[in-house]
Amino acid sequence: MTTLRNVLMINAISSGLTGSILVIAPRFVAHLFATSFTQPFVAVGMFLLAFSTLVIVAALQNPLRAGMINLIIVLDSSWVIASVAVIILQLLEISALGYFFIAGVAAWVLLMAYFQFGGLRQLASSDRK
Repeated sequence: MTTLRNVLMINAISSGLTGSILVIAPRFVAHLFATSFTQPFVAVGMFLLAFSTLVIVAALQNPLRAGMINLIIVLDSSWVIASVAVIILQLLEISALGYFFIAGVAAWVLLMAYFQFGGLRQLASSDRK
C-alpha cells in the first residue's frame, strides 16, 4: 500500500525532525514558549525520536502490519488528546506562541492519524479480496 507507506514515512520524518530540534536546541524552543525549563523539551524530543524509529520500521515492513499501524494511530491520537487537554485547561505557564505551536503540532498529528486510519482501512479491504 504505497499511500499508507508514504503517510507513515511523512509521519516518521516530521516526528524525527521535531524530535531532533527539541533535543538539539531545547533552550531556543523554551525561549519561544517563554519558559526556562528545557528538560521537558528534551524528554519530548527523545520520545519523538523513538516514535519516529517505530514508524520507520512499520513503514518498511512488507507486508505492512495492521497491529503496528494501529499502535501508531493510538499513539498519535493520544498525543492529540493530551495536546487538546493542555490547551483547554491551560496546564502550562507558557506563551501564547507556545500554545499556538502545541495546537499546530496537534493538528498535524491529527492529520497523520486520519490518513493512517484511512490507509489502514484500505489495507484491510484489499486483504479481504
